[in-house]
Amino acid sequence: MAKSAEKEVRRKSVDDVKVNLLRPSLTSYFAVQIPLPTNDGKETDVSRRLRDVLGADQEQLNLLCTDTSLPGSQLTTMDINNDRTGVTEKHAYRRMFDDRIDFTFYVDASNYLPIRFFETWMRGIMNEDDPFASGGGPLANLKDSKSINYHYRPTYPDEYTADQGLKIFKFERDYQQFMTYEFIRSFPLSISSMPVSYSGNDLLKCTVSMSYIRYIQSGPNSNISSKGSILDVFTQARESLLNDSNANPFSFEPGRLGMAIFQGPDGVTRNAATGQPI
Repeated sequence: MAKSAEKEVRRKSVDDVKVNLLRPSLTSYFAVQIPLPTNDGKETDVSRRLRDVLGADQEQLNLLCTDTSLPGSQLTTMDINNDRTGVTEKHAYRRMFDDRIDFTFYVDASNYLPIRFFETWMRGIMNEDDPFASGGGPLANLKDSKSINYHYRPTYPDEYTADQGLKIFKFERDYQQFMTYEFIRSFPLSISSMPVSYSGNDLLKCTVSMSYIRYIQSGPNSNISSKGSILDVFTQARESLLNDSNANPFSFEPGRLGMAIFQGPDGVTRNAATGQPI
């Protein structure tokens, strides 16, 4: 028995410490994927409205996400008191998921994309954009959003929920592996108020709470830099945005996107860790 204990408790070498402790996961390396609603894999009226807002800016919306959290869950248990004398046991019978997850986006000055996207999604859920409102039909006065008699009728859930596709990817600076959280049947639940003030300039941020019924955690998977992977697309979009001279010059942290960069005297943008041009 003593020999077994000696095997469990022993002095750790420096190499053991380096291997196990000196490569922690960092919170600033992540990517998100915002989906469009689908009904049994088919496009809905709500998703068509959202596609009109997005245009070709789907990847820009994903890139603008600056803050989120990895989801949690808990087990619901019941107490068992009579199986063993003097012992109370807990038996799990259900897994409870968080009811929402928050995403914070930088707001671009050219299109206000995150605000317009999620406002359009929520209007579509409540069916506020009615064709009679601008067509002069018999319900035009009732459907006019400025009318005293304005009202709306919510859309059926299958029309506005994204069955799959809302994802968070957690990876590291070497891009060697990643872990995925995918959320089932998601839709925006709320848009937080966004303070503006004359007291000083700050970045405008839009925080959205997304509802979902459960999530699926998978990974870690390796070789995420292979061509065609979601993070390969993310990397290309990131570098395109950073190198675009016509892009909106709002301030953000490039290191958050997976790479610290600097611009040398020669005007070439380089990787701060390796010094190589990017």
